[in-house]
Amino acid sequence: MHKDFAPDSPRADEIGFDDFLKVDIRVGEIVRAETFPEARNASYKIWIDFGPVIGEKKSAAQITVNYTLDELAGRRVMAVVNFPPRQIGPVRSEVLVLGFADKDGAIRLAQPDGDVPLGARLA
Repeated sequence: MHKDFAPDSPRADEIGFDDFLKVDIRVGEIVRAETFPEARNASYKIWIDFGPVIGEKKSAAQITVNYTLDELAGRRVMAVVNFPPRQIGPVRSEVLVLGFADKDGAIRLAQPDGDVPLGARLA
C-alpha cells in the first residue's frame, strides 16, 4: 500500500471547492471482468457502464484479493471519469476505479449506498 493511503497518513493539503468540482466521480456498473495476467501486480481488466452520456469504459484494478471475477459483474462502483487514459501494460485504462485499503492493504471498492442511476455524479 502506498504510504499516502495508509490510515495513519497525514491529511492531504487543503483544496478549494472549485478544485474538488474538477474531479468527475460517477457511478457505473461492472458489466464484465477478466483476468489480467500481463499486469505487474495481480489485477483484473474490468468494463464499466456509466450510462448513455459516458458509456462503457475499461479499467485495470488491483482488487483480486477481496473480489472474485464471478462477484464483480453487476456491482455498482464509483470511478473518476475525467483523468486522461493510462496505459497499463497492454491495457488502456480509461477510468480510475475508487476504493479503500483494508487493514491488510488490499482494496475494497467504493460504491454507492442504495439504487443510484448509472452515470450519477458525486454531489
